[in-house]
Amino acid sequence: MRRALAVGLVQAVWAAGLVAGSGSAAPAAAQENPFTTTVDVRMGERLFRAQCGRCHGRDGTGNDETGAPDLTTGTFANASSDAGLFDVIRDGIDGTAMIGISPRASDQTVWQIISYVNSLNLDPEDYDLPGDVGAGRQVYNGKGNCANCHMVGGVGGRLGPDLSTVANRRDPDELRSDLLAPNEEVAPRWWTIRVTRADGSVVEGLRMNEDTFTVRIMDADESLWHFMKSQVRSTERITTSTMPGYDDLTSTEVDDLIAYLFSLRRDS
Repeated sequence: MRRALAVGLVQAVWAAGLVAGSGSAAPAAAQENPFTTTVDVRMGERLFRAQCGRCHGRDGTGNDETGAPDLTTGTFANASSDAGLFDVIRDGIDGTAMIGISPRASDQTVWQIISYVNSLNLDPEDYDLPGDVGAGRQVYNGKGNCANCHMVGGVGGRLGPDLSTVANRRDPDELRSDLLAPNEEVAPRWWTIRVTRADGSVVEGLRMNEDTFTVRIMDADESLWHFMKSQVRSTERITTSTMPGYDDLTSTEVDDLIAYLFSLRRDS
């Protein structure tokens, strides 16, 4: 089922031209998406990342190597509604390389994927945020010390995700959760590894690459280390977030920081 769903979704969104391109979608039923809650978006995100991230990127911004398009623009040539997207993904388009996803996939699964794809093109005007963008920028660069680990516009550290276009993939509620409950969901890309060398010394850093025989990490100074597992005493994988707690920020400062982060997006 997972393989069939992966093939169906990738071909539905890519080969058939779900994003701007040629072809025409089958007529869509007049139906609204019944699965649009934050939980549904997160479930759709997990499905998308697990089954389609290799081609479209984990955040849906496309992949130059595979030619998979950017899905964050909100522009789809063969569908102008959620129902249209549903029909394209579910049924495919005759005469094209696109096929529908597995008939064993539930309608809820398709709707949740659509909810996630839609969330990739969030409109700030849809949200009435209490925070102030200017004040949030000051928190980011000052008290929050966010630039120590994160980049915005090529400036900052590499120990955390690049936030230059974070608003294209995270809504305000998700940003709040990222700040206040960072251990709730940590992607494997941001796990850390503690390596104990043969002499007993310890090196710890972000898990950049790992296979059966080797491990590559980046330490807090952004220095890269490469180890043969057979030559070290032990390796310990740590799946909690390296994100610090923000208990010292006031509720107003948190609101301001969220407002600033949600202003960071790619112009469409």
